[in-house]
Amino acid sequence: MNKFLGILMALLLAAPLAHAAENLQTVDFTVAGVARTALVYVPAAAKTNPTPVVFVFHGHGGNARQVERSFHIEREWPEAIVVYMQGLPTVGQLTDPQGARNGWQAAAGNNGDRDLKFFDAVLARLKTDYRVDAKRIYATGHSNGGGFTYLLWLTRGEMFAAVAPCAAVAKYALQLPPKPVLHIAGENDPLVKFSWQKLMLESLRKINGCDPTGKSWAEDCTLYPSKTGTPVVTFIHPGGHVVPVSAPALIVKFFKEHPGEAGK
Repeated sequence: MNKFLGILMALLLAAPLAHAAENLQTVDFTVAGVARTALVYVPAAAKTNPTPVVFVFHGHGGNARQVERSFHIEREWPEAIVVYMQGLPTVGQLTDPQGARNGWQAAAGNNGDRDLKFFDAVLARLKTDYRVDAKRIYATGHSNGGGFTYLLWLTRGEMFAAVAPCAAVAKYALQLPPKPVLHIAGENDPLVKFSWQKLMLESLRKINGCDPTGKSWAEDCTLYPSKTGTPVVTFIHPGGHVVPVSAPALIVKFFKEHPGEAGK
């Protein structure tokens, strides 16, 4: 009997996760005459209730479905709209100099700002179709997608309550306005060197006015508080250029802790 109940409970707990995955839809956009797509999850209540939005960006050479498998934010936060954006062939900063694989612009003005315009178009559509909570818009991404998350912070910062880049750096770090941020870094990252990311974390703590001493926030995570309400959380894991298995739940935990003042 106990074994039966255990199986039943497991099935009941798994049902919402399966339902979330089934509700992912490919949505088409045309931006400046170019066809673009995004994989979108929308909760049933998004038409009537103020709903948070999480944008997720794949790394160079990735795609929307691959990054959904890595982040699966909708499983961790089924009440949120989740958008997995699809990049276009783009010259890489560290690999793929021919630009044969999908990616994101690395700086403002690159490629006619096609990816920033794509983001603008997607957010505008969501606001038209659903009750988007403008105070709870978030972004995360891995590698080149993490870099694009930083670029959104720089160029669209007023729209976001918090961000969570993974395995990424930004040359313009000291130009970023204060913003709650969770940064995920691998100590053995062979591509985006950990030494580069350590410098990025120092810059983040500086611009956010963080205390010099941090405290434990979760496993492998350190919270650096800020009197201005813009803390930095560092998630430093022993792995390489990967999205850790525990990252999605921690990203959602961080976003939920920062409902934000954006959109006021």
